Amino acid sequence: MRRKNTEKISDIISRVLKQNSLDERLYETRVINSWSVVLGENIMKYTSNLYFKNKKLYVKLTSSVLRNELYLTQEEIKKSLNKHVGVEVVEEIIFQ
Repeated sequence: MRRKNTEKISDIISRVLKQNSLDERLYETRVINSWSVVLGENIMKYTSNLYFKNKKLYVKLTSSVLRNELYLTQEEIKKSLNKHVGVEVVEEIIFQ
C-alpha cells in the first residue's frame, strides 16, 4: 500500500538540516574534505590547516612559493570548490 503524501528521504533530511541551521556547516565540512580532491594530494602535503570563519576559507600553507601561486589562481579554486560541493559556500579564500 502506497501513501499519497510520500516524500523523498533526501528532501526530508535537507529540510531538517535547514530548519536546524546545520546545512551551512555541513557544506563547509564538504568543502574542507574536498580540498584534496579538487587541488590534488601534492598541494595537500603543504596544507597544514583549513577552517571556515564568516564564509571565508582560511588555508594555512607551509610553502610560501605555493601560497603565492595559489593566491594568483584564487578565483578558479573558489569556483572549483563551490562547484564540487554544489552550493555557493566559499565567498573568499585567505591564504596564510
